[in-house]
Amino acid sequence: MESKEKTIQTRWMELVVAALFVIAGAVVIKDSFRTGFRWGTDGPEPGYFPFYIGLILVVGAIWVAVQTLLSWNKDGGEDAFSTVDEFKLVLKMLIPTVIYVLVLIFMGLYVASILFIAFFMVWQGKYSYIKSFAVGFGVCAILFGLFELWFLVPLPKGPVEALFGY
Repeated sequence: MESKEKTIQTRWMELVVAALFVIAGAVVIKDSFRTGFRWGTDGPEPGYFPFYIGLILVVGAIWVAVQTLLSWNKDGGEDAFSTVDEFKLVLKMLIPTVIYVLVLIFMGLYVASILFIAFFMVWQGKYSYIKSFAVGFGVCAILFGLFELWFLVPLPKGPVEALFGY
């Protein structure tokens, strides 16, 4: 008796990715309305080119979704995107990365990066908390010195950096 692994079909992933691109394109288009998306008397308004990029994203994503739906029964639906176990491995990296981006928005790049590096060192590398936070802090201190002090390139900062005058 042959065991068959559960798989995620490619067509479902195509539809999910197409939906995400429609959402991203819609956000770009909506923001283009806010900034102006027409050709003004002195040239293009700030949202002119982003509007068309967003439009291309939406139209392309809808095209992919329609093609996927039209070929739904033709290919038998047997193309496997990945196994469920493989997809879980991807999510183990994707979900913490999304959380990192959300923390970055509120706490700034350096605090979020310290937490992100330390979290992965403890979780995936099984390092101690002390080593993990020391490495996270060290990497971020080097990046802070490199970008903020040497190159004078300000990166997103949060309330902790504000306490130190940055």
